[in-house]
Amino acid sequence: MSPVTIVSGDLFRLHDCRGHPETQKRLVHALSGVPAGTPVVPPVMADPEDLLRVHTAGYVDMIREAAASLPEHQCRYLDPDTYITCHSFEVALYAAGAGIQCVRAARNGTTMFALIRPPGHHAGASSHLGFCIFNTTSVAAASALLHLDRVAIVDWDVHHGNGTQDIFYFSDRVLYCSIHQEYIFPGTGRREERGAGQGEGFTMNAPLPNGSSLADYRKVFLDGFLPAILDFDPGLIIISAGQDCLSDDPLGGMALRPGDLGTLTSILADPGIPLALLLEGGYGPSHPAAITAIVHALGDT
Repeated sequence: MSPVTIVSGDLFRLHDCRGHPETQKRLVHALSGVPAGTPVVPPVMADPEDLLRVHTAGYVDMIREAAASLPEHQCRYLDPDTYITCHSFEVALYAAGAGIQCVRAARNGTTMFALIRPPGHHAGASSHLGFCIFNTTSVAAASALLHLDRVAIVDWDVHHGNGTQDIFYFSDRVLYCSIHQEYIFPGTGRREERGAGQGEGFTMNAPLPNGSSLADYRKVFLDGFLPAILDFDPGLIIISAGQDCLSDDPLGGMALRPGDLGTLTSILADPGIPLALLLEGGYGPSHPAAITAIVHALGDT
C-alpha cells in the first residue's frame, strides 16, 4: 500500500472572514473526514519567488501590501467574493508551499493531499477571483516543471478553473483537463477553449449540465481525459480537488455522492503516474465523507 500523507495546519485559520462561505470552519469540516492513522504534516512556506513563476511581480506586491495595511481581525474584500486579512499573504504562501511539498513528494513516491486554503484555481497571473488569491495548483505545477518535462492537471471542482487555464493556455508542457458544471461561475470553460499557440490542444474542457452523475463523469474520464493523459505521458498528475461537485454542496448543482470522488481518484491513480492533490472548493455536509473516500482510494493504489 502506498503511503498517503495529508498536508495541513492550524495556521490557515488566520485567513478568515465571518459569514463568508470559504472560512476555516470548512477546512476543519473537511479534515474531520481524514481517516484515523493517516499521517498529517504541516505545510512549508513557499518563497515569493515561487509565486513569480506564474504571477506577476506587481500582483504579488499588491497582495503583500494590501494585507500588511490591514489591522488585526479585519478583513477587506478585493472583489465581491475574495477577501484578505492582515495574515493572508503569509497564509497564501503556506498554501502554495504545501502544493510544492506535494509535487516534490510525488516525485519521491509518496502521495500527498494538501488540505489547505484559500483555494486557488480562479486566480490568474495578475488577478484574484472567486475566493482565490494565488493559484496554488499552478505554482505547484510550475515548480514540478523545473524537474519534469510535462505535467497534467485534472480539475474536478464544480467551477471551471479559469485561472489555471489562462496561466498555461499557451504551454505544451501542461495538459489542463477540467470537468465542471456549465453556465455557472465564472462562465468560462467551453469545449472550444483548447489552448492557443504551442498550447493548442493541451486544454480540455468538459462542461456538464446541472444534475450530472458519476456515469457522466466516468465517461469523460475514461473516454476523454485518461486517453489524453496517457498520450501526453506526464511525469505527474496534479488534481485540483474541489468537492463542491457533491450533490449537497450549496455552491453547485451536480449529483455526485462521496464515494464517487473515490472512484474518480482510482481512475486517475490506476495508470501508476505519480499523483499530488490540492484542495479547491467543497462546502457541503458530505465533504468529509468524500475526503474519506479519496484517501481510501489513494491508499488502495
